[in-house]
Amino acid sequence: MPSDLLVTTHNDVLHVTLNRPAKRNALTRGMLKELQDVLRALPPSTRLVVLKATGPVFCAGMDLQEMQDAAKLPNAAEVWQHDSDLYRQVLETLTFAPCPTLCVVQGPALAGGVGLVLACDLVLAAETANFALPEPKRGIIAAMVLPLLVLRIGHSAASWLLLSGQTLFLDAARRYGLIHQTATSATIETDVAATITAVLTGAPGALNATKQQLLKPIAERLKSDWDAAEEASATARTQPEAREGLQAFLDRRMPQWMSETK
Repeated sequence: MPSDLLVTTHNDVLHVTLNRPAKRNALTRGMLKELQDVLRALPPSTRLVVLKATGPVFCAGMDLQEMQDAAKLPNAAEVWQHDSDLYRQVLETLTFAPCPTLCVVQGPALAGGVGLVLACDLVLAAETANFALPEPKRGIIAAMVLPLLVLRIGHSAASWLLLSGQTLFLDAARRYGLIHQTATSATIETDVAATITAVLTGAPGALNATKQQLLKPIAERLKSDWDAAEEASATARTQPEAREGLQAFLDRRMPQWMSETK
């Protein structure tokens, strides 16, 4: 059985590939744990981490079936808290990786998948890529993604993406600063190779030190925001709206929200 995460190294560049295309690379606990282990064990010689995915979708976010299954457990709240903490750890470890990171987005990135994109220093996206945070449509919130989102694209653009539920396509994503470079499906491999080459022309120590200086002004704010977001994310999953929203998604129907005024 193929692994859900492929890891290879070439010329001190670590390539990490989400490899669950049949499930749109939805993130399971196992995938997140494996990704966290890989990121925490980066060899000191690593000069660049390249995060990418197989199939037509970069990442559809968390595995919603796994989330829904957790609701049936007697310790559901504890499981959800653990899940939120695990995802936060991955985002934090990726954001604060000691070397530069490049995300290659070959297709749609949704929900938690957007968080992985935002946690990388450099983002190259194909013409088939787009970005959406549909959590409110599922009765949950994008609490863990929000600190990085506001940091990367600003409060105004983040408000539009989070509250409107609209999909952000390539031109707007680049204008907002969510991505840095675009490519066609035909040229993306060449463009990725060119970006890797460009990064590797920098001195390893100087690049790593530059990244740390870039992170210094935002580090404490991010960690504080994630502390609050972790609790908010876990709590949202315990609410009736979450159960209805996730079940409606799995049933392929519109959710039936109860008005708070009733």
